[in-house]
Amino acid sequence: MPGRGPVLGSPLTERLHLDAPLLAALLLVILGGLTVLYSAGGASMDLVIRQLMRFGAGFTVLFVLAQMPPRSYRFWAPVVYAAGLVLLILVIIAGVEAKGAQRWLALPLVGRFQPAEIMKLAVPAMVAWFFNERDLPPNKTDVLAALGLIFVPAVLIAMQPDLGTAILIAAAGLVVLFMAGLSWRLITLAVVVLLIAAPLMYFFVLHDYQRNRVDTFLNPEHDPRGAGWNIIQSKTAIGSGGITGKGWMDGTQSRLDFLPESSTDFILAVLGEEFGLIGFLLLMSVYLVIVGRGFFISWQAQETFSRLLAAALTMTFFIYVFVNVGMVSGLLPVVGVPLPLVSYGGTSIVTLMASFGMLMSIHTHRRLMH
Repeated sequence: MPGRGPVLGSPLTERLHLDAPLLAALLLVILGGLTVLYSAGGASMDLVIRQLMRFGAGFTVLFVLAQMPPRSYRFWAPVVYAAGLVLLILVIIAGVEAKGAQRWLALPLVGRFQPAEIMKLAVPAMVAWFFNERDLPPNKTDVLAALGLIFVPAVLIAMQPDLGTAILIAAAGLVVLFMAGLSWRLITLAVVVLLIAAPLMYFFVLHDYQRNRVDTFLNPEHDPRGAGWNIIQSKTAIGSGGITGKGWMDGTQSRLDFLPESSTDFILAVLGEEFGLIGFLLLMSVYLVIVGRGFFISWQAQETFSRLLAAALTMTFFIYVFVNVGMVSGLLPVVGVPLPLVSYGGTSIVTLMASFGMLMSIHTHRRLMH
């Protein structure tokens, strides 16, 4: 008879609703990341300890979410999505401003809180919930409704302004739409519309600092000591590492403070300088293992909601990696996306670990046939 979850005699990780291959890959990236962070932070053990505390909070969230069956996510998806929309509106009305952006709420007991982080999980879960009871591939009405669910929160986040997070959240929702069977004709049409609209968005939608980032991406040498400094120093650090790197703690760009944001957005440049192409390829290999495992979990999922959500969470993680690597290497504009599980950070770590907890839940709570 069919039953839910692991049975007696299963490995300990299965009984704890943890996926061993995924967990091992995560720990490997985290260990390597802490090693690079120690060097990027100027041999600051305090920085590493604070990062470890954040990973402790992240693993706690991962473990709790892994125990919850996917039907719980399906039940709560509309509630969390609606609550997230309310919080995003409150950010616009009464949010806390810092560095020219209004992205946070000041909540009692919690302190400063960024509601956009909730939507990184709520949007793909909501779109997966929407398609769970509908015929697939979706018809035009369902596609338009799904686009509304995706772009309402994305626009609210872009108004803060936080275009990078808005794009990531929209991408997560669009992955669900694609996995639901969106026709290639509509995808082609969307790409054509986007290409036509891009120049108009550049002149009439983007803020001055966002247009400056695009200009810097196209020609960083135009302002080498100003807007182009970060990307020029990043490419210099990566190039100077060569094949094998200069060695741990021996990188000059970060150690001599030539490389800004060396422990956060541009930490990959530190890894490239100290560990070279070999270190970069090793990290990318483990990332690919994580992505591959995520898609395997999606493929094995036995209901529409779980399959779509697992694919979206996995693809979102891949997009994080892709954007950061492209940004640091000068192939994409700088949008402030951290390198997953390596960059120093707080809420982004907890959100990522929560997504992995949901993936593990989907896999370990699947129906088993005996």
